[in-house]
Amino acid sequence: MNTIVFIGTQKSGSSREAIKAADELGYYTVLLTDRKNLLKQRTEFPDVHLMLLCDLDNIEEIRKAIRSLIAKALDLLAIASFVDIHCYTAAILSEEFGLNHFTTDAIRTMLNKISSREVLSDTAYAPGFVMLSEGLIPSKIEVRKYLPFIMKSPKSTGSKDVLKITSYKEFNYNSKKLFGKYPGEQILIEEYLDGPQYLVETIVNEGNLNIIAIFKQEITVGERFIITGYELLINPKDYFYNKLKSAVETIISKHGLKYGPCHLEMRLVKHNWKLVEINPRIAGGGMNDLVKAGLGINLVKETLKILIGQKPNLKPKYTRNVFAQYVTVSESGILKRVIGRNISLKAPGVIKVYIKPRKGSFLTPPLSMGNRYAYIIATGNTAEEAKINARFAASHISFKLMSDNENIVLKDLKALPQIEEK
Repeated sequence: MNTIVFIGTQKSGSSREAIKAADELGYYTVLLTDRKNLLKQRTEFPDVHLMLLCDLDNIEEIRKAIRSLIAKALDLLAIASFVDIHCYTAAILSEEFGLNHFTTDAIRTMLNKISSREVLSDTAYAPGFVMLSEGLIPSKIEVRKYLPFIMKSPKSTGSKDVLKITSYKEFNYNSKKLFGKYPGEQILIEEYLDGPQYLVETIVNEGNLNIIAIFKQEITVGERFIITGYELLINPKDYFYNKLKSAVETIISKHGLKYGPCHLEMRLVKHNWKLVEINPRIAGGGMNDLVKAGLGINLVKETLKILIGQKPNLKPKYTRNVFAQYVTVSESGILKRVIGRNISLKAPGVIKVYIKPRKGSFLTPPLSMGNRYAYIIATGNTAEEAKINARFAASHISFKLMSDNENIVLKDLKALPQIEEK
């Protein structure tokens, strides 16, 4: 059987949509996962034909799993991953097993934020940056010279461990915290970029760059920078598009990507483009749904086609104004129930309402993109109407958390001895 192996997946979002797309294309799908809870929820993955538990941090164990599949006479067409930390592993193993693969060295460079900044150091698109090592901390005077700035771990993803620093006190506290969390690692300090932010979805096929979609992002600033809104730009002005395209072409070329997907987050600072981040995959969350809603392109499906040697169809089937509004919570607690889903579904222009957590999940105010608990995609006659429709629908979604007394009862119940079924 013609088989595609996926290394890792989230329960929802682009990585999950990719497996569904492979199934729709008629391929036998194998998922290698290190998440035991997915095996327990096996019936929720009907498009995964074979699910295997595997240590995804151990490349030799993944190799053995793939060899065992080949030994079972499965015809391996591709090894894929739409999860940040496994993209490079998938590319390496694809190359080893003689399969089509996305540009391995480019993926490695993109995943290393230090290397990514270094390859752009001779361009106008990289923010100013320095690296800090533990034990070589700058003085209070030096720190104050550069305030405000961004401090992050070079390994951070999804806005985890990305902090805006506005005082020496914040710097001192958070640098110690990051060095403690990542012992022996450096910390990346970047200039703070002030301006509107955009996400650019691209695919490079045989060296040709295809800009699939451009989204203006809305950022909620709390303890972290969390993207809570995405507006598809369906007809950007020529001067805007041409300058952005030139920046994207240079950035991708400098990273050496000849073959594969990537998305870029760009800020427009005083009429000049600066790269915030580049990642060797489609953006996660509801991005595939959003591209599909606005342009009629199933981006993960077309990405898979490239990987298995088919010609992708990257031409929009239509264009329409769409906006995605994400929902977060303002306090922590255990989820009791979600209110408002059906009302949101019936709101004007709504295309999709997605609720992520289940009853009993622990919710927290956003410290990363993973703490966005719902999204609504809506359309409208104009971009502004699409935004209004999405926000109106989102306003009806409410996460009801258990009270302190209910939490105590729940903990007591969990502490009781469990009766085994016979």
